[in-house]
Amino acid sequence: MTKHRIYTMSITRVYPHYISKAEKKGRTKSEVDEIICWLTGYRQQELEGQLAKETDFETFFAEAPQLNPSRELIKGVVCGVRVENIEEPTMREIRYLDKLIDELAKGKAMEKILRK
Repeated sequence: MTKHRIYTMSITRVYPHYISKAEKKGRTKSEVDEIICWLTGYRQQELEGQLAKETDFETFFAEAPQLNPSRELIKGVVCGVRVENIEEPTMREIRYLDKLIDELAKGKAMEKILRK
């Protein structure tokens, strides 16, 4: 079985799209970064280092310092698929991130996005 191409894609390539999607709806880059850090456990400086290294998604999530246990509370549909039903762990993490960015762009409050 071959890996989905998103696994080998650099997060640096997709990151500007996350920011653009958020900013079009009046949200900020710092909110996008807060979401990514909440999900993965990276500190801001570590996130910036991963972006500078152009780390691929598979490595980005594999090296995440501490995946947030509350991420399993993320439910809903992304790209026509329910995130809670995705069995492959790396794809599920990628879709969790997509779902959180979608929630940000839809105007959801940060405390709800971060499952507080």
